[in-house]
Amino acid sequence: MRRRAKLWVPFAALAFFGGIALLVVLIGQPVVGKPVERVPPNVQVLTVELRRVPLQVVSQGTVEPHAQSALVPEVDGRVVWTSPALVTGGHFDAGQALLRLDRSDHAASLRRARAALDRLAGEAEHAARMLARQRGLADRDFASEAALEEAERRARVAQAQLDEARVAVEQAERDLERTELRAPFRGRVRSESVDRGQFVRRGDSLARVYATDRVEVRLPVADSELAYLDAPLYAGGPVPESLQPRVRLRASFAGRERIWHGRIVRTEAEIDTSSRLVHMVARVDNDSGSEEIPLPVGLFVAATIEGKTVEGVAAIPREALSGDDRVLVVDTDDRLRFRSVSVLRTERDLALVESGLAAGERICASVPRGVVEGMSVTPFEIPARAA
Repeated sequence: MRRRAKLWVPFAALAFFGGIALLVVLIGQPVVGKPVERVPPNVQVLTVELRRVPLQVVSQGTVEPHAQSALVPEVDGRVVWTSPALVTGGHFDAGQALLRLDRSDHAASLRRARAALDRLAGEAEHAARMLARQRGLADRDFASEAALEEAERRARVAQAQLDEARVAVEQAERDLERTELRAPFRGRVRSESVDRGQFVRRGDSLARVYATDRVEVRLPVADSELAYLDAPLYAGGPVPESLQPRVRLRASFAGRERIWHGRIVRTEAEIDTSSRLVHMVARVDNDSGSEEIPLPVGLFVAATIEGKTVEGVAAIPREALSGDDRVLVVDTDDRLRFRSVSVLRTERDLALVESGLAAGERICASVPRGVVEGMSVTPFEIPARAA
């Protein structure tokens, strides 16, 4: 009896759970699947603005003096005095005495030359009187033609010797003046190799000096960049004053960032064979008083050259370009469209587009990954960057 009861329990459990499953099927609602909704990706867009953009060309270089020369004596002599300014780095004014040589020998030479001039002046006067006398006698037939010719010859020789004596006096005066060496311009001493008591000869280089009233910076520029400047700089040589581009020079000096202003005054006609660059020369007038401090020689500066101004240019981020000449335009239906454009040039992180975009259009600020033509997006406006 107990064995029969144990066999019946599994069948009863199976029937119970089967009934529950049948009940669920009969009273349950059918499951309906929902379609998956695609969300358009977010993209940053900016509105195109057509502007009037001034172009610039950047370069860099080292400040050099516009004039420099060697301090060279034109006469021999012993150094008897040197200026306190005649030291490396010393500052001097135009015409200031820098060095003096012993004047004794040159003063004696001048006295001898003047004495010879006085003697020959007397001889010339005597020869002139004798010539006048011989002409008077010849007019009365009291003098021969040979005597007259001899008097004329002596007068010419005496006059020539007198002229030569005058030149010797002038030379001796100049030599005496040249015993004092004066500064040819306002500037500084780059180096010197002379001291008091030293005997120097004509042509010896005693010091190197340079002018500080104006300085120059030699700026290398790619030949393709010349198209962005108004002046005809490709021809080389001096630039007319009315066409000289303005230059802003920037450097860190004396503990702070400083700016100087100048102009491009000339270009070198040849292209550098090693770098393939054209060199322009910027000049800064240190005597103008417009700068806070003079631009020092030897300073390394960054230069920005002002170029021509172009109209109707769109300044967009460089990362907005797909390749070299395409951008992504967001149309009125918020769909992406590729557009070919003409890029004038790139500056730092900006690209200047001269054609292919209209004012008010929206473009992607950067090219998203996996983009396809006509893809829907959710645009987010960002401000345009300044050119």
